[in-house]
Amino acid sequence: MHRRHLLLGLGLLAMSPVPLTRLGISEAWSDEEEQVTPFDAQTVRQLARDLAAKPYKGPANDLPRAFDKLSYDDYRNIRFNTDRALWRNDSTGFQAQLLHRGFLFRERVDVYQVADGKAVKLGYDPAMFRFEHGVPQPSDKADIGFSGFRLHGPINRPDYFDEIAVFQGASYFRAVGKGQVYGSSARGLAVKTGDSGGEEFPAFRAFWLEKPRPGVDSVVIHALLDSPSAAAAHRFTIRPGDETLMSVEMTVYPRVDIDQVGIGALTSMFMFGPNDRDGIDDFRPMVCDANGLSIITGTGERLWRPLSNPRRLQISSFAVSDLRGFGLMQRQRSFFDYQDLEARYERRPSVWVEPIGDWGDGSVVLVEIPTPEEIHDNIVAFWRPREPLRKGREYSTTYRLHWGWTGPDSSDAGRVVATRVGGSTERRLFVLDLAGDKIRDLPAEGLSARVTANTGEVKDIVLQPNPETKGWRISFALLPGGAEHVELRADLMRGEERLAESWVYRWSA
Repeated sequence: MHRRHLLLGLGLLAMSPVPLTRLGISEAWSDEEEQVTPFDAQTVRQLARDLAAKPYKGPANDLPRAFDKLSYDDYRNIRFNTDRALWRNDSTGFQAQLLHRGFLFRERVDVYQVADGKAVKLGYDPAMFRFEHGVPQPSDKADIGFSGFRLHGPINRPDYFDEIAVFQGASYFRAVGKGQVYGSSARGLAVKTGDSGGEEFPAFRAFWLEKPRPGVDSVVIHALLDSPSAAAAHRFTIRPGDETLMSVEMTVYPRVDIDQVGIGALTSMFMFGPNDRDGIDDFRPMVCDANGLSIITGTGERLWRPLSNPRRLQISSFAVSDLRGFGLMQRQRSFFDYQDLEARYERRPSVWVEPIGDWGDGSVVLVEIPTPEEIHDNIVAFWRPREPLRKGREYSTTYRLHWGWTGPDSSDAGRVVATRVGGSTERRLFVLDLAGDKIRDLPAEGLSARVTANTGEVKDIVLQPNPETKGWRISFALLPGGAEHVELRADLMRGEERLAESWVYRWSA
């Protein structure tokens, strides 16, 4: 988890979003009765609309010095007292635990419980937490506040509440399916990702947690987001299971025209793998939370782009109309693909973004950032609409996030299950393995491999059956000829019919 602590905390430090106390939304109430306010489906939208009409202001830094200077290990020694979990004594099937401020998580986030049309602010109490191994105990009257929350439920077995999702740091959140551990993250909104002038990190400023009704298998979370460029309202419906589903309803109110917006943004880590091991001296074959970007276009075309850890920042854009979905996927699911008993990368979730409704014209954007260590998230993918978001308007988007093992695509088309690259600078050898029901044990007659490059020269294309995967292997050599970058594409064909997703790749010198 320290990878996210470092990245997300730095994002918070960079942006300094405005606290709700400065907006008159969350005042310091003098008694319990004043903390109860009406709440309905339009409450957070109205707050976001009003917020966007005001100039952006940064918060006061009111974190006590002892918690401002906590180390990573010290911060982990602040543990929530599970006896104080929200809904612990109710038959809701869910529990919520609050997260303390400190270390890099300096900004206060207000948290409310919603029940019977009323919102009640959850007040800070040091007794909610255990401060272990020398971490200072705040005074009984301290009001340090919260930095986020975790959701728990009986996802793996009926008698134990495992962690299902966490919302903490800027607008980041994560979830897992049954049997999984945390990996890739999602964001409420991305702005200026990969921009040379610096990225903007919108942040959730308040959450409203609806108390689940007994027997209901989902929980609803509302969130208010703010940044210099926009305010936004989010509604999350979270349904845990073998695959954890999140329905996301988002309404954005721009303060300025935004031409570099990212919707359905996903963040992950790729350090090295069989396609990218230059300069790697590591006992593990592969280190990543996700190994590829998958896209389904409006025409049903399927693209697979293996991820890389480039020497320089890389931004790739895939123009799509009527997008059907995209995701950062973890396809290697064997322990032997990673050989890491602690990180368990084979159990990290794939995350798929499924648009609800027509998203129109735009692009799926992939940002790959160089990283020397696995503690840094260096992969971002998101949808960017073709038209900028205009100041003073309202933009509503709905989508579904799938956190699981494979994603929701039920097509029997072949998939790329491995990409391996080796050779010399002058001649790079690519070996691609494809598998799937549609191409399983196919006769070779009429099959071919089509490989193209925008520059350089492709030679020695070979297509052969792979008896170990019951699929097919495509291999070829690339002679870059001095090119800095080469855009490659490979397809398994029968005549003019594509039998599998298209493999697309950017080779960099």
